[in-house]
Amino acid sequence: MMNIPSIADMLIAHERIKPHIHRTPVLTSRVIDELAGAELFFKCENLQKAGAFKVRGASNAVFGLSDTEAARGVATHSSGNHGTCLSYAAGRRGIPCTVVMPRTAPQAKKDAVRGYGGKVVECEPSTTSREAVFAEVVAETGAEFVHPYNDARVIAGQGTCSKELIEQVDGLDAVIAPIGGGGMVSGTCLTLSQLAPSIKVYAAEPEQADDAYRSFKAGYIIADDAPNTVADGLKVPLKDLTWHFVSRHVTDILTASEEDIVDAMKLIWKRMKIVMEPSSAVPLATILKNRDVFAGKRIGVIVTGGNVDLDKLPWQ
Repeated sequence: MMNIPSIADMLIAHERIKPHIHRTPVLTSRVIDELAGAELFFKCENLQKAGAFKVRGASNAVFGLSDTEAARGVATHSSGNHGTCLSYAAGRRGIPCTVVMPRTAPQAKKDAVRGYGGKVVECEPSTTSREAVFAEVVAETGAEFVHPYNDARVIAGQGTCSKELIEQVDGLDAVIAPIGGGGMVSGTCLTLSQLAPSIKVYAAEPEQADDAYRSFKAGYIIADDAPNTVADGLKVPLKDLTWHFVSRHVTDILTASEEDIVDAMKLIWKRMKIVMEPSSAVPLATILKNRDVFAGKRIGVIVTGGNVDLDKLPWQ
């Protein structure tokens, strides 16, 4: 039986995590609005603690543990941001954290996990290897598994982002967020379906890692083992809990090419003067590619993270 988070869980999560997160700002750009033919409101989770929205779900999971559970520590597998954010939250609570990461993950993300006191265990860059290595870690440590996205506590935490967004911006027609495993999109669906059901939810995905798009069209989960895209945070497949929200509440999933993603990332860096990672640029890339869908509308755009390896920018 799936443990599906409720709107009450999201509201409890927001109170629980407030001391450990930023209420991130919403920024706008007249130039980008003109290019898009719409009013865009960027919810800047790249300015969040630990540099990504995932600190919301990670903090909710960590601070929701009993003292007995917490004493064993937490563990996860992550290409970067969830591992960093879980290490941050565990550090705040003073408990150990182990993160299984693909050996190909950006060095900046491995360094960030260690910087917050987490332990990195490397695996091969495939879902199969990741899950096998992770099983060994849990067997050895007895740590509490906090899944990067297929976890009710994590989804409830991610839902706090769109709660803040609708408090900060009135009259939104839609909200769009990147989709990999679907944690942020699921949290957005959870919150908006209950608190603002007239706002449509869109998901944005790289063409080269479009398993959520294909799942959405097919009506069942299609998982790729190791897709290749510049948007390294969006390489993981949907799971049953996130599929529950995506299949019921998402209006559409839109895709963008690698070139579109890099161009959108450059545009935001240049015009808004904010650092974002490639995964965060996918929503703008899909908006610019699908101007007719968003024309004249007020759109919330969730900028999911800013943890980018400055020595390996995608246009270098």
